[in-house]
Amino acid sequence: MNYCRLCNGISLATHTCFICMGVLKDQGKIYDYYDDYSPYMEIDLNKLADGDPESFQKSECVHLFVCEACGTQQELNIYYGG
Repeated sequence: MNYCRLCNGISLATHTCFICMGVLKDQGKIYDYYDDYSPYMEIDLNKLADGDPESFQKSECVHLFVCEACGTQQELNIYYGG
């Protein structure tokens, strides 16, 4: 079974804002923002409705990050494994 290490709290991601070089804070998986029930669905199920026909085959979870300094929002692919 595949799982996202960020979603499960196993690891932390440290990324830098491409605009101001500030620290990006993880806001969770982008799929959580689709609708009221999507945070409770499996990642692979959400991938069927994300508009990317190849995302289901990729071992990655897309997370939303927000810069603490300038507020820029960035989506980053987090690769996961079992």
